[in-house]
Amino acid sequence: MKDPLHLSEQVCFPVYAFAKEIINQYRPFLDELDLTYPQYLVLLVLWEQQEQTVNELGDKLKLDSGTLTPLLKRMELKDFVARNRSTVDERIVLITLTEKGKLLKDKAACIPTKLMQAMDVSVEDLIVLKNIISKISKK
Repeated sequence: MKDPLHLSEQVCFPVYAFAKEIINQYRPFLDELDLTYPQYLVLLVLWEQQEQTVNELGDKLKLDSGTLTPLLKRMELKDFVARNRSTVDERIVLITLTEKGKLLKDKAACIPTKLMQAMDVSVEDLIVLKNIISKISKK
């Protein structure tokens, strides 16, 4: 009988190791744009919808404000985003793309393809993987 507490029997460990590996695969492509992986995720959200509150970003990226606020401050220093208080409610901080942040989208457009090539996987493989992860994450 196999030991259920043996590392080789754990589902979570390969997922954990894979998460670290995939972020490492992104690093050379993001370094060219002076971005970290979490900053890239913020930009992905803002490229879809150009204004978000800090809370909306946190919900979408599953990051708390203690993690997100310093990240956004660094992005503001790089002139990728602007942080402004809402005129309706001062407690709300709105995050918008700057012109420089908008221009990064064209430069980043090749990243998904480069990543697939670097990992030597097909679009179909990634779709299957994403669907399985999404199914588990919804529970």
